[in-house]
Amino acid sequence: MSARLRLVLAVAALAAPPAARAAEVAPAPKADPADTIAAIIDRHLTADWEARGTRPAARTDDAEFARRAYLDLIGRAPRAPETREFIDDANPNKRAALVDRLLTLPGHAGHFAAVTRAAWLPQTTTNFQLANAGVQFENWLRIRYRENTPADEVVRRILTVPFTVNTQNPMFRFVQPTGNDPDTTNLVGFYQANEARPENLGSAVSRLFVGVRLECAQCHDHPFARYTREQFWEFAAFFAETSPLPATAPSFVGPLPPQGNKNRITIANTQKQVVAKFFDGTSPEWTDARTPRQELADWLTRPENPYFAQNAVNRMWAHFFGIGILDPVDEPGDNNPPSHPALLEELGRAFVAARFDNRALVRGITRSRAYQLSSKTTHPSQSDPRRFARMSLKGLTPAQLFDSMVAATGHREPGFMRQNQFNFNAQPNNPRSAFLNRFASNEKATEANTTILQALMLMNGQFVTDVTSIEKGEVLGAIAEMPGWDSRQRVTALFLNAFARNPSPEELEKFASYVDRGGTSGDPKKALADVFWVLLNSPEFLFNH
Repeated sequence: MSARLRLVLAVAALAAPPAARAAEVAPAPKADPADTIAAIIDRHLTADWEARGTRPAARTDDAEFARRAYLDLIGRAPRAPETREFIDDANPNKRAALVDRLLTLPGHAGHFAAVTRAAWLPQTTTNFQLANAGVQFENWLRIRYRENTPADEVVRRILTVPFTVNTQNPMFRFVQPTGNDPDTTNLVGFYQANEARPENLGSAVSRLFVGVRLECAQCHDHPFARYTREQFWEFAAFFAETSPLPATAPSFVGPLPPQGNKNRITIANTQKQVVAKFFDGTSPEWTDARTPRQELADWLTRPENPYFAQNAVNRMWAHFFGIGILDPVDEPGDNNPPSHPALLEELGRAFVAARFDNRALVRGITRSRAYQLSSKTTHPSQSDPRRFARMSLKGLTPAQLFDSMVAATGHREPGFMRQNQFNFNAQPNNPRSAFLNRFASNEKATEANTTILQALMLMNGQFVTDVTSIEKGEVLGAIAEMPGWDSRQRVTALFLNAFARNPSPEELEKFASYVDRGGTSGDPKKALADVFWVLLNSPEFLFNH
């Protein structure tokens, strides 16, 4: 190319309109990791359905999606105005927009913190001595979810928090934070709840962050998996500093590595000592500059480690679908393979690529076709819940049930009780405490059953009696007194508050005529209260569907 031609081309480029020049150099927009995750889910599940001849359920309607999203993301059903606003929204992308908005609400951070604390430290709900540790840790988690702290950073901070352990009391060790980190006091609740014992901490970390229930090999080799007793204690040795060996402890066979006795532990009821070793059988390159817990944190959260990412994805999946791709979520093995192993592996890689962004993972799961399927069975091929061809029914947790009743009825609790909702034993007589106590259960969400005592509490308990009375029920009283409304409008309002949907024509006719007749008492207002009581006691209200 001649010099003259190059000059002409350069001048022509400068003379081009600014918008055209900008278009030539503008970088391509980055792909939304949520769309990538949703596409992965849709591709794998669609292929599985086609290969098995499965006919997935229909897409759920807007009302059911709104209720499902509110329950899953902020722990309560939507209020009637929220439902109306969503149903009336003409935006074709309103479902994704709703999820994005719910993720920024304080209720999301509070709900996910409570759910995570219950899963990670279940002992704090039953052991009074550990209750405060659970409160501290949940407070710390709430901040992490509010700030959308990446999942790998959350776990790294848990594993590396500085602390000291007072071991003078052999029955109850006290964990004391060290350093100037203002979050440390709350964070050490994880160690306090696990009694600062290496075997407890090793069990918890392997189960929660590796996705393997190693504690089954604490006393003997695992009966059904390949984990050995020695492997359990090697993993527990990363926390040996909480129960240090005496300075004069006999050495194991071989040279003493860096860290002295901080990375060694004696297998219970034996004389054998082992050195900390990762779950995959590899060992750190020990130095005096890095603690065993720092080494464990680095290995666990490194991008190429498949255990951490796949376990995190699987637990999040189980939260939204009621059942994991690997289920139970912490018992992998030949007898419990993942339902979709390739999907789990690819989702793990996508989570790493998204920099362990929890919100990106949530947005991707909720954008998938599977999450937006109806829970109504329309074909026999949808019967296996592990094919995810329809949404499984999930029983509401005690907190979801109570908070949904509050949203439906307008009940108001004193502020201090609501703020201290976790430590419900401190206020045993308030309605929330009663619900959390009575409805506490270790059952899976998809296998939840209502006991006789729970049913009686819903039917005859003082709280439900109050909120379904014209005199004390705030929402019911307002609907009953709304000027200019007929019975059909009042029944429709009750359905929106209870079910986040409008009644069907048959339901509307049935309940409106009952109100017009005055029910069994001849009083239309009392009949309206009867309708509200029936709705709040129905299976539709008690389940996430």
